[in-house]
Amino acid sequence: MNSLSIFGTSSDAGKSTLSFAITYLFHNRGVSVAPFKAQNVSNNSQVCDSGGEIAIPQYFAAESIGLKTTTDMNPVLLKSGGKSKAHIIVNGKSVGDKDVWSYYQDIKTLQPHVKKAFKNLQKKYECIVAEGAGSPVELNLMDKDLSNIYVAEEFKTKIILVADIQRGGVFASIYGVYNLLPKKLRKNVIGVIVNKFQGDMSLFDKGVKIIEKRFKIPVFGVVPFKPFNLGFEDSESIMNYVQDTKKAIIKVGVIRLPHISNFTDFEPLVLDEEIELSFISSVSEVSSCDMLVLPGSKRVVDDLLWLINNGFEKILKNKKQKVVAICGGYEMMFKKILDPNQIESSEKKIDGLGRLKGRVTFKKKKIVKKGSYQLFDCKVDGYEIHNGVTKKLFKSKKNLYATFVHGLFDSDEIRAKFFKEINQNYKGYNFKKQKQKAIKEFAAHINEYVDIDAILNKLYD
Repeated sequence: MNSLSIFGTSSDAGKSTLSFAITYLFHNRGVSVAPFKAQNVSNNSQVCDSGGEIAIPQYFAAESIGLKTTTDMNPVLLKSGGKSKAHIIVNGKSVGDKDVWSYYQDIKTLQPHVKKAFKNLQKKYECIVAEGAGSPVELNLMDKDLSNIYVAEEFKTKIILVADIQRGGVFASIYGVYNLLPKKLRKNVIGVIVNKFQGDMSLFDKGVKIIEKRFKIPVFGVVPFKPFNLGFEDSESIMNYVQDTKKAIIKVGVIRLPHISNFTDFEPLVLDEEIELSFISSVSEVSSCDMLVLPGSKRVVDDLLWLINNGFEKILKNKKQKVVAICGGYEMMFKKILDPNQIESSEKKIDGLGRLKGRVTFKKKKIVKKGSYQLFDCKVDGYEIHNGVTKKLFKSKKNLYATFVHGLFDSDEIRAKFFKEINQNYKGYNFKKQKQKAIKEFAAHINEYVDIDAILNKLYD
């Protein structure tokens, strides 16, 4: 059986959600399948069952079908570094920062890692669903493209193009990407999926005929837009969440830091019909919030300075303000932040917000682990990804709950504890159950509009 590459005809075409859904639906048809992305660019990562960190989409897709997650599913991950730099994670482990120009100059040194990871998965699974990145036909970068061109050429994957019809120019994007692909890869394009359609589906019947007859590319489906508030890859994706707030009784504001990380921490709040969630960038938005969340950050000192410059310091220091601070947010709450090795900043020492006594120190070795934690008298199945070190994993003071642990709001106990303090009428819900329901509903939606069996038949050719 051939493996499958999912190429977008543009960025944010819906590759991640379709890759997840196709993986899920293959699995439900009895195919031994695993998710893969050679290189991800995201501050949103999770700790694998095998140790190390990978980006959320591959972790989410694997978890959804009960697979043990490994770093083979995402061998290269880039996070925010300093100016014009990226923080590079290879096989789940940090290898430091590198400027973007040098990264692309050295891209061939990463190809063996991608090749080994893909082959490791091939030994265990009959089909790999490999998500692409951005556009596969950035002509000036095609020889440096790990996620699209390298994977498709090296492993002779079959290719599906995903086109976002909401952007406009859907015919040009499909035709252009197809014809700009190397000739040998064009032969492996088995079809296209037109994504995010809104309106009367029959209006695109002629469009399907044009793509199939004039472009000679089969159309596997036209997918109506359906919000899916799980498995976000990047901060732009989560800003597109759709929430029904008719029954909301509590408003939570997450401060949208410039280098916000691990924003999937807030998926349980998006799904919670009693919570109205907002990502806020201005102090003028604070007064309407019952709780503020200071989230994780990939550049803690830079984001702390942004908070101060934008007037959040006084609010976050106010003991009357109810705040939950997670990971980088927790680190900002201390009196002093020390970075002697300049791991995250050019500043070796800086004053924190001072709502917590003591200091946090950045160490060269990153803490990356997952487990079951007892936090604030509640059980939390979470994970840690941080260079900062202090005496305690979590602290609570009047109106402040702060911890290194991500996945805090996944805990039904934690949400009940926090939100009943704000409003005794808060009832809560079973997040795991609701998450599984949302996954099944979205997969059923894709199954209805995409001919999965036709895709499978092409992979067996």
